[in-house]
Amino acid sequence: MLFPMNLSRFVIGVGWVLGASLALAQAPAPKLTTLPLNDLSAFRKPTPNWRIAGDATADLNQKDVMTAKSGTGVLVNIPVPKQGYGMQYDLLTNLEHGDLDLELDYMMAKGSNSGVYLQGRYEVQLMDSWGDKTARVGGNGSVYERWDESRPEGQKGYEGYPARQNVSKAPGLWQHLKISFQAPRFDAGGRKIENARMLRVELNGVPIHENVELSGPTRGPLAENEVALGPLRFQGDHGPVAFRNIRYVAYDKPRPELMNLQYTVYRGHFENEGDLGNTPPEAQGPINILTANVTRIPNDFLIRYTGTLRVKEPGEYSFNLGAPGGGGQLRINNNVVVKPGGGNLRGTATLPAGDLPFELLYTKFVSWAKPGLGLAVAGPGIREFVISSPVDGGNDETEPIFVDAPTNTLLRSFMDIPNASGQGRRTRVTHAVSVGSPEQVHYTYDMDKGAIVQVWRGDFLDTTPMWHSRGDGSSRPRGTVQRLGMPELFVGKLASQQAAWATDTTGSGYRPKGYVLDENDRPTFRYQAYGTSVEDAIRVADNGQGVRREVTFRNPSADLYARLAEGSTIEPMPNGMYMIDGKSYIVRVEDAGGATPVVRSVGGKQELLVPVRGGKLSYSILF
Repeated sequence: MLFPMNLSRFVIGVGWVLGASLALAQAPAPKLTTLPLNDLSAFRKPTPNWRIAGDATADLNQKDVMTAKSGTGVLVNIPVPKQGYGMQYDLLTNLEHGDLDLELDYMMAKGSNSGVYLQGRYEVQLMDSWGDKTARVGGNGSVYERWDESRPEGQKGYEGYPARQNVSKAPGLWQHLKISFQAPRFDAGGRKIENARMLRVELNGVPIHENVELSGPTRGPLAENEVALGPLRFQGDHGPVAFRNIRYVAYDKPRPELMNLQYTVYRGHFENEGDLGNTPPEAQGPINILTANVTRIPNDFLIRYTGTLRVKEPGEYSFNLGAPGGGGQLRINNNVVVKPGGGNLRGTATLPAGDLPFELLYTKFVSWAKPGLGLAVAGPGIREFVISSPVDGGNDETEPIFVDAPTNTLLRSFMDIPNASGQGRRTRVTHAVSVGSPEQVHYTYDMDKGAIVQVWRGDFLDTTPMWHSRGDGSSRPRGTVQRLGMPELFVGKLASQQAAWATDTTGSGYRPKGYVLDENDRPTFRYQAYGTSVEDAIRVADNGQGVRREVTFRNPSADLYARLAEGSTIEPMPNGMYMIDGKSYIVRVEDAGGATPVVRSVGGKQELLVPVRGGKLSYSILF
């Protein structure tokens, strides 16, 4: 059987495949190589401002202050006294790369400025942009501008690309950056035939650039010329910065090529290989690229492609075949690589170097679907690329339904919270209220637990899952999200300092009392627990640096505690601050009602508790 007999309705899957508008399934993530940070041997001639450390700490309130802790695994730049400006203080890798996927963690000092240059020439800006309402050229995550001194004043800088939104974290916190870079292409004579591109840039889990074309080096390059290979470059002359977990995939091997391609079109309804019989061809001939556009027949046809796949790099290859409205099959070197089927099809094969026989079949028999054919290939040292024509096929993607927060905005929905690993099952908060602000700082509140579930910075909500078609009632944050652990009751009673915190409200007498809005439409949540009446007012902190929470207790019962944070680690800092989960976010206790906060270890994690002694408790979550 060539194609499934029961394929009566086909919908192609949606994924991101570079360079193609035909939607194909996303390729498995390739294995990343870690840049060693046991010493500075991975870099060329490091200057004294660079060092290897075990950790770094930046002061939230002091400009350009960063300290390094002894150890290994963290690359730290702290400018030395009387150091000036200049790329001689930058750090270049021994690695020279072309196409590259890069990801790393970085930490900024307050007011600091740095950058990561792909091939030493194309900069993704790193900047302390904490609290900025909007993204800008030169801000954190921007693709820096090009520069031409011969242009008029005010126009010397050009072709800079700000991030889609500002999703920056506070100085002293680790931020995560992912870059997919495509190097410029050159012909055999060395003439540039294609510009470099930032295929995709993600900051703190949020896409901020896609398919940005770079006509030349950005300002301050290692050199003005463009090359096939160049080093990674970390800027070291504009302020303290730290890096860790620098990992990459270098795509430096030649792509396979399709050659001597021939097509044959047959008219008819083909779901079995035997259906062809002695059917005469409708059309045939040579062609340069795989496409479904070799026939004007709208439905009930089969296209057979034959030719040669020239493989220059031996190894394991993966193939991603999209065949909307029917099905497909792929043979290489006389072996079936993608088995017969419909929809999104994947297969792998270990291929030798050389010219290998190639055959692809595409049948179309679902009348309502649009014809289309897509084939993507990935291999050893080869980023997945589309070897077919980049044509539309299948069904249109769902238009997203976004909700912005130009004013203080409330939206009730389900909210799904991933487990600690970020994979597997999720916890669904069924009585979630998401509160958005024009300061671009937002949070979700669980009315069943009196708990802040998550905070985020950037755009407000994606309500597509809630309102598209029949919907499932849920929404999703659109910015960089800081989760605050599984939703659990904010207040609790403890029989001892080592007693486990209650995971549900059983025995607490918890009763939600809704919320009231102030004159600016900001909610104060109300509930009762353990015989105590609680009012919970959450507001955006000054300068959009996070959220400030003021909780009022009426007639608090004895032995009542408030749990401010949980995490794998909680590190006390000066001025009532606590660094949570390895510098993921900060809790600052401002008024504990005369009580002393307690950090305890229980159940394999740490918790920050405050005994409820007075009528009020105030603290901020900074991120």
